[in-house]
Parts: sequence; structure tokens; C-alpha cells
Amino acid sequence: MAAKVMVLVGTDKGGFIFSSDTGRRNWAVSDIQFKSWNVMHMRMDPRDGRLHAAVDHFVYGPTTHYSDDLGMTWVQAREVPVIPRPSKSGRPFSSPGEAERYGQDMAAVKDQPEKLIKVWNITPGRESEPGVLYAGAQPASLFKSTDRGETWALNEALFDHPHRGTWFPGNGGLCLHTILLDPADPQRIYLGISTGGCYRTDDGGQSWAPFNRNVRADFMPDPFPEYGQCVHKMAMHPSQPQVIYQQNHCGVYRTDNAGADWIDIGERRLPSRFGFPVAVHPHDPRTLYIALEQSDEYRLSVDGRFAVWRSRDGGDSWRRMTSGLPEHAHLVVLREAMATDTLDEAGIYVGTNTGQLFHSRDAGETWDLLADYLPPIQSVEAAVIQD
Repeated sequence: MAAKVMVLVGTDKGGFIFSSDTGRRNWAVSDIQFKSWNVMHMRMDPRDGRLHAAVDHFVYGPTTHYSDDLGMTWVQAREVPVIPRPSKSGRPFSSPGEAERYGQDMAAVKDQPEKLIKVWNITPGRESEPGVLYAGAQPASLFKSTDRGETWALNEALFDHPHRGTWFPGNGGLCLHTILLDPADPQRIYLGISTGGCYRTDDGGQSWAPFNRNVRADFMPDPFPEYGQCVHKMAMHPSQPQVIYQQNHCGVYRTDNAGADWIDIGERRLPSRFGFPVAVHPHDPRTLYIALEQSDEYRLSVDGRFAVWRSRDGGDSWRRMTSGLPEHAHLVVLREAMATDTLDEAGIYVGTNTGQLFHSRDAGETWDLLADYLPPIQSVEAAVIQD
């Protein structure tokens, strides 16, 4: 059978599924999925081919759906993610304004219930845990499904973590957006929380600890706190799970020891410390990709020229990739809007918040515009299937 490449694009007005053969030159596009809904994330589970979608609507609220026919039809989860009770450690402040009103009197909001705002990410489980999926949500919470997305259960240990009541929302809200599963250790999971930092469990989610040593938080009184960093995205290659790359609000980092400490791989090597996405080459764990912005104040392309930065040595050096990308453009790539496929000549896909979808068929050397005039792009995922 011939292989087919699918690119799943979530936007704030619906989702789109682009498909092509492995040449990736001519693309077909589906009808809009979840028309007028905010599609935060669409992901294919490579274990069974089921598509999963995290969506929300200003009237109907947040939910998850799944499809067994590549997006022709969708079914809502029988039990969607919900926050069933107040956290034992107190509710996080929902905004800087709320924090200012209450000062540091956490007791004033401790017993107030939280409302699930949206699901940010759906991550398929390991090969060794069939039927398992994980979901990260806002306000920062982790959910697990053991029945292929039919029902979801809250991770109680993270929800009641002593730090949770002091986590602060970033510009996009208090979100748990990254879930990394260690393929070599079935008990180890990493989470990225904005703002909270990187947290890790070594007992399958029964307890969580912060892993943020040497990661800056320039907006805090102590620029190197134990937790409270604004992680924008993290990525790992399954062949080297102890190595994790992180794009942070305050720099680009790598850990070589499963998060025990982090190395700044952007300082003096990159023109900006600020960006959102990071992705790792599917076949080379030392090759990674980021898209930078000028700063946290000026969230636009560096020097007004859109680019993707690539490193082939784990971040020790970087090359600005621009061939085929617009020379004069002020674009933003959000945290979930960069992906790679798994073909031998890897494809890289980048979506912008002004509705452009760019792709490279040669690991980032050259780029083409795959689609334009889409709504603002929230997420991009790629999958290779047998047609």
C-alpha cells in the first residue's frame, strides 16, 4: 500500500486536515472540522489510527472528540475532562488582576471551585499502555484516559500539589500544554506548565516534583526559582529520553540528565531568547527546530524577517533557515504550531497566527507555502499512514 502524509491543523475557527502522497508537493484539504469552534489540538494515535481533537466553544465549553474514519465523522467523549472539586492546595490565581486584588492571601480563593477552560494537548500513551491517552488542560491540570478517549479522569496528585495554589497564568492562561512520556521508563512523565515550570513524576503520576534548575524566570524576584518558570514548549527524541529541549519565555535550554539541570543553548548563539515552539528531527536526536520572536514585548519576527532556526548539534550552534520563507513578514508561531513527519527526508511544518502554513520537504533547507488565509493557527501535527 502507498503511504500518505496527513497534516492536522487546529485554528481558532475550526480544524483542517491536509493530505498528500510522500512527495508532499500536491495537497488536498478536508472540509472544515468543528466549524466555528476553537480547535486547540488534533492528534493521530499511531497505535490505532484514531484521531483525537481538543476543542472548545464560548457557549458550549471545552470537550474532546475522536474519529475512526480520518475526520469524516467525530464522536464526543462519553465523559469529557472536568474539574470535579476544589484543589486541596488552593485555587491558582486566574489572572494578575486577581492576584493584585487578593495580594498573597491565598485563603481568600482556596475553596472557590475552578472551571475547566480548555484542553490544550492530547498525547497518546506508550506502546506498552494500549488505550491510554493523556490530556493537559487550563487551568493547569492533567487528565488520563484508559479507554481510547471515551472517558477522562483527573490526576489527583498534580491537582492537589502544594505548589499549585501559587502558580500564575501566562499571557495564554494557566495551561498545562506539554506532556512527554519517557519510552524507557513507564513510570516517568514530564509536564510543561505556564507558569509553573517543568514537573516530573517517577511513580506514574502519584507524585510530582519541579525540575527547573538553571532555567531563568526574569519576571520573578529570584530569577532562578525552584518553580514558577514559564515553559513555552518541550520536546524529546524517543531514542534519547534523558535529553529534553525547552523553549522558555526566557531562553532555549537543553537537559542531558532527565531534567536534573538545564543548559542555556541560546545565550550568545541566538538573536532572541523568546519564542514558543520547539521540535526535534524524527531521526536525528541532535537536530532541533525553533521559531523565534524579537522579545516578549515585541512578539514579531526577529528583524521583520520570518525564519526557522535549526541546530544539528543539540543547540551548540544554530543556522537561520529562510529559503522560501517571506523576507518581510511579522509573524508569530504558537507553541503547538510546529511539527515533523517521519519520512526518511523529514518534513517540517509551521503554522502562524495569521493563517499561513509553511512546510519543508528537506528537513528545513527550503520552504514552501502549503496553505494561506486560514484562521489563526493554534496547532500543527503530522502523521504518515498507509493509504
